[in-house]
Amino acid sequence: MPETGRSLVPPRRRSVLSLTSLIDVIFLLLLFFMLSSTFSRQGEVELAAAGGGAGAGTARPVFLQLGPEDLTLNATPVTLEELDAALAALAAAAGEGAEQEPALLLVALRPEVTAQRLIDLLGALRQSAYRVQVLS
Repeated sequence: MPETGRSLVPPRRRSVLSLTSLIDVIFLLLLFFMLSSTFSRQGEVELAAAGGGAGAGTARPVFLQLGPEDLTLNATPVTLEELDAALAALAAAAGEGAEQEPALLLVALRPEVTAQRLIDLLGALRQSAYRVQVLS
């Protein structure tokens, strides 16, 4: 005689989801990204906007115009590689000594100049004795 209270289909067993493997994967990804990234600042370029209120110095400012392919220093065409020598020649011609404050170098940008070109210029000017001010 068949039993009336039982079903022919066995009851489904409820599965328990284990989060241990998921936590392990997340931990490994976190560890990978922490070890593969660097937290040091490389190639840092200090950039300050031109501000008003600065008194005029005794030295004459040097004017540098940056274009997408060309560079002019006081209306004389120069290349990025020749820039350091040209600035040193200007400083020697002006007779700047160690007791004077560094002369001002004004950088004017043409509209077509890319940010990378400006960063290359600022990197080349990093070792110069000039105070660099980018005009906007």
